[in-house]
Amino acid sequence: MRSARSGAAEPMSDQSELRVYGETDVGWCAATPPNETTDEDGRPLIRSDGFTAADPRAPRRRAYDDPDVCALRERLRRRNGLPGLEIVGPDEVERARRIFFRDGFVVVRDLLDPDALETLRAASARVLQQILDIPGFGGRKYVTETARLPHRYSYGTASASRQLLHEPEWAGMIDLATTTPLLTSLFGGDDYWVIGAGGDLCLPGAIEYQTLHSDNRETFELPPERLAHAQRMGIELRKGDGGEETLDDRTRQLIYERTPPRITINFLMSDLTFENGPIRQIPGTQARPGSPPTQADEPEWMRLSTLVGAPAGAGVFRDPRAWHGGTPNLSREIRAMPNVEYAAPWHDAAAFKVSMPHAVWEGLGDHARKIAGRIKTAPGEWPAGAGVMHPLANRRSEAKGSPSDVPGRPQPTR
Repeated sequence: MRSARSGAAEPMSDQSELRVYGETDVGWCAATPPNETTDEDGRPLIRSDGFTAADPRAPRRRAYDDPDVCALRERLRRRNGLPGLEIVGPDEVERARRIFFRDGFVVVRDLLDPDALETLRAASARVLQQILDIPGFGGRKYVTETARLPHRYSYGTASASRQLLHEPEWAGMIDLATTTPLLTSLFGGDDYWVIGAGGDLCLPGAIEYQTLHSDNRETFELPPERLAHAQRMGIELRKGDGGEETLDDRTRQLIYERTPPRITINFLMSDLTFENGPIRQIPGTQARPGSPPTQADEPEWMRLSTLVGAPAGAGVFRDPRAWHGGTPNLSREIRAMPNVEYAAPWHDAAAFKVSMPHAVWEGLGDHARKIAGRIKTAPGEWPAGAGVMHPLANRRSEAKGSPSDVPGRPQPTR
């Protein structure tokens, strides 16, 4: 049993039984009402706006064989998936680059070999188990994460440190032979940074669509460092009619599109199918000034613009400014997508928070140590909150203030 301070109880089940691929008994809690989220302390509420806005078209009951669920599943069976989804190999660097800058994302297969995939699956299941160990209330099987829809969790925000770079499996993904050449091409060099790692998942029975959103918004600012990045990307800085210091509109737009402040790689633990909650991405929205449509206004084609067909072991390189969102998991399989998040060389240094223990950093290769230099601790220190997972924001805050009882935490050197 873990510390009472973390809010945990006896494990829900043997950890060896929990898998983030293939059929599972986890999920499908009919006692959890549709569209219910929680506040910082776990009190249930329904929200009509923002990130956790209610899905007005959600089934009326969270049960696998509910008629509304069956009807939605059949509709997704016939129509779900982005037509013509391009999936490239890790050696197709130029093709991946073209697709990424065109669409704001690209699916790259075979990023993880079978051993690496199995290692990350086991780690993803182990960390998820910590979340599901926490008992629900009022007949609910699970505690809904603060400000999220039911059966959806973030590996990052559920961590009291907001990151998982204290976990060797997540740290080990930051510099792979299959990903580093692609990142170097997308950033125009190898001087980018790791800024965080986490990812998201949805359990079977996540019947709601998540509102379309951007993880980061374009600021439309062009500091000198970003202009230098643009030139490394081969963009000619053409002047407009407003004088020597003014760029023409076409050049400015090209810079916005091809110098993303961040790039995220989500690694797929299972094949994305029509029914297991595949992420939806709206192509070409990464540098748009407007906001995504609301749940009520989103057209059907956007709800169906999902990455069905992307295989396990692949990764989705995403510009987090692009519109995206979660979709219903009507299957019996957990859909997990652990991630690593990278920042451009000109990204604001104040945005980097310490989250990787020095001991973990020391075990990495040369390039990995270089790009993780802004988020590692000093020798002997441990990131506040690292190792505690909890769905509720206030319990995470408590744990972050008192991390000394975290299991497996190295003792500071004296």
